[in-house]
Formats: sequence, C-alpha cells, structure tokens
Amino acid sequence: MSTADIKKNAQDKMAKSLETLRADLAKVRTGRAHVGILDHVMVDYYGNPTAINQVANLTLIDARTIGVTPFEKKMGTTIEKAIRDADLGLNPSAQGDTIRVPTPPLTEERRKEMVKLCKSEAEDAKIAVRNIRRDANEQLKKLVKDKSISEDDERRASDDVQKLTDKAIADIDKIVAEKEKEVLTV
Repeated sequence: MSTADIKKNAQDKMAKSLETLRADLAKVRTGRAHVGILDHVMVDYYGNPTAINQVANLTLIDARTIGVTPFEKKMGTTIEKAIRDADLGLNPSAQGDTIRVPTPPLTEERRKEMVKLCKSEAEDAKIAVRNIRRDANEQLKKLVKDKSISEDDERRASDDVQKLTDKAIADIDKIVAEKEKEVLTV
C-alpha cells in the first residue's frame, strides 16, 4: 500500500464520518417540521415492521405540519398509532385520507437539550476522524518499518493526513454551528 493509497483511504473514511454526522443531525428536531423526523418510525404492515416512507407519502403541508398520505387507506389508523407510539412528542390527527402531524414548537429548555445533542454528535464525529488519522499514521509508520518508504516520505504523508484531519474537524465545527443556529432560531 502506497502513501497515496493511505491518504485516499483516510480521506474517504473522513468523508463518510461527515456524512454520518449530517445524517444524525438531520434527525435532530428543530422548530420547523421536516419529513426526516419520521424516518425511523416503523409501521406494522401485515405483520412486518416497515419504514413509514414505504407505506405512505410524506409531505410538508406548512412550516410546522407534516402530511402523511397512506398508500392504502386502511393503513391510516396503524400509521397514526405508530407515529404516536414513536415517542417523538407528536400528536397526529386524521383528516380524510391524510394524517396531519403538527410539530409543537420547542421550548427554550428543549432547544438547549437539542444543542447539547448536536455537540455530542459532533464530538463523536471528531473522535472518529482522529481515530482515522491515528490508523493512517500507524500504516505510514509500518511502511517505514518495512523500508517501503523513507522517513521523509512518511513525514510528508503524515503532514498531509494532518491537513485532511484539520479540514474534517473544521467542517464538523461548521456543520454543527449551522445546526445549532437552526435549532436556536425561534
């Protein structure tokens, strides 16, 4: 394995860590409604737990209301019960074929909890990035030990990995700052 392969591998893994952070933060509730908060809701579909987006169409009715339109009308009450039981603090109500899911405004205390959760997710992502850096540096040291590369090459590659790490950490800080701002905006 060459130094370029190690750097590319580290860069790919860091990019995956950033994507995971974005996905995790997308699930954090803000003051506005978004269909992503229902992503992990599972509905009993003929005895099989099924993701809600597989049995219904999810849309935004307005800034605070999600519309859930079941593909099969008889699934309405089952979907409504699944949303209620999902422990999201949501209270769906059926209106014709559509289930309206109003998202209550967040209290100041709840917003602060959400910010703490965001910071915790960010810290987990930073730890993952640092572990990737450590693994890459260990691979580089192994190449030096095997005499595949010189110590100068190892130093240059290590510096490049550190630059990748610094960029990933800066991106994490930026992503979390944006999410915090979104959460704290009333």
